[in-house]
Amino acid sequence: MKPMTRRLALLTAGLLASGITLAQTEAWPNKPVTLIVPFAAGGPTDTVARMLAERLQAQWKQPVLIDYKPGGGTMVGTQFVARAPADGYTLGMAISAHMINPALQPKMAYDTVKDLAGVGLVAQAHFGLFAHPSLPANTLAELVAYARQNPGKLSYATPGIGTGTHLAAEMMEHMAGIFMVHIPYRGSAPAQQDVIGGRVPLLFDVQFSAMPFVRDNRLKLLALASPKRAAQSPEVPLMAEALPGFSAMSLIGVIAPAGVPRPLVERISADIATAVRSPEMGARMAQLGMEPVGSTPQAYDSLIRSEIAKWTQVVKTAGIKVE
Repeated sequence: MKPMTRRLALLTAGLLASGITLAQTEAWPNKPVTLIVPFAAGGPTDTVARMLAERLQAQWKQPVLIDYKPGGGTMVGTQFVARAPADGYTLGMAISAHMINPALQPKMAYDTVKDLAGVGLVAQAHFGLFAHPSLPANTLAELVAYARQNPGKLSYATPGIGTGTHLAAEMMEHMAGIFMVHIPYRGSAPAQQDVIGGRVPLLFDVQFSAMPFVRDNRLKLLALASPKRAAQSPEVPLMAEALPGFSAMSLIGVIAPAGVPRPLVERISADIATAVRSPEMGARMAQLGMEPVGSTPQAYDSLIRSEIAKWTQVVKTAGIKVE
């Protein structure tokens, strides 16, 4: 069978398996599209979803409806997407928890890789290691040296057990060969306040969330966890500069049911990339401390798999369990 004929046969088979005809795919969308946000209204993921929906509506000439399905550390909303018809009319927002949950939750009602497909990475934000100004360390190297001289005496706050910032901290400890005490909170705000108040010396948090306290000198930023320096703050060093290979970021993307025909996934992904790279959305993301991406489905799927593998190893090594 000739390559072109084989590709057409595979495409036709995929469309038939999903119950969607080629004509239907070309006509998509001819009704409203639903975008599932796995949180209650409010917060950065909802903000990104609303900005994205507004621009996709303009491109698609159809309403893009936001549907909130909070709970289960994003698993309630993600399960809804996994079980939705594979016709492209139900999409979902996914954050770093999408790649962390398989490591923490042994009995999920869906398979992250088999039941869902990555459409595209929309935005990324930086994790930061912050400290109370009184801590006698101003760089990650100095912190590691201090921790080794004072084993078990340092503690750090995070927004909660199993969050991306918590796992980033555990990975840092393992790579640096140090031990610190984890103090989890119910969100960033209470964690930040206890570090500002001097009750806990260190904080792992999303950079943009804690930066206001750095600007007024109530916290200091030691390093960022990302693999590349932040475009908006290139002067801030990276953990990877002291711990080669270290990489952890806050990620926001769009996912779909696994059976959506690949040509349709690629079309949606391209439209998302156009929206994300618009000057207006880029400027708004910058205000939120995020960087727009707009990746291909292939790149996002590859990232999802690599992040699952990374966090699974971190969870196993640290013995993390979510009660």
